[in-house]
Amino acid sequence: MRRTYLGEFEELVLLIISILGREAYGVTVSREIEQQTGRVVAFGSVHNTLIRLEEKGFVTSELGGATTERGGRRKRLFQVTALGKTALTDIQQLRSRLWKLMPDDTLKLSDI
Repeated sequence: MRRTYLGEFEELVLLIISILGREAYGVTVSREIEQQTGRVVAFGSVHNTLIRLEEKGFVTSELGGATTERGGRRKRLFQVTALGKTALTDIQQLRSRLWKLMPDDTLKLSDI
């Protein structure tokens, strides 16, 4: 089976969905990215990434219950699929392998 490419931001969103579990929806994913990385992201970027991840089969979504705090609107909750978990595992193994191949002095700052 051909693997679908997983971009850096997609990887980050998948990791955050995994961390949040059943509380993963657009707003909580955005907030958690900011909290964990210090990186401010536009909600639209997260929303588009969630849609793309679902199209690729890395996540599924379902509508949660309506809440008064959201004016009666329902949240679209996301979960990582088996394919998404495999993609995360594959990218973690690849990155780990590449880090191990890097010579020890590669990242040392020179005393210029």
